[in-house]
Amino acid sequence: MNIKVKVKTKHSKQEVVRFGDNRFLIYLQSEPENNKANIELIGLLSKYFGVPPARIKIKFGFSSDEKLIEIG
Repeated sequence: MNIKVKVKTKHSKQEVVRFGDNRFLIYLQSEPENNKANIELIGLLSKYFGVPPARIKIKFGFSSDEKLIEIG
């Protein structure tokens, strides 16, 4: 399954907000430096979808706030 996400970093909360089919707005606490936000994103999506983090991959947008995520 592929999903599109928009990531908002440096927030006081972690939250996953679904809007539409396979589209999500993700609030993260980490800063977008040294891969911290991507690591937090994968961990949060792992909990949300109930899959191991190894099954979640960032396909496009690794350094962008809009990403395409593959959940296998």
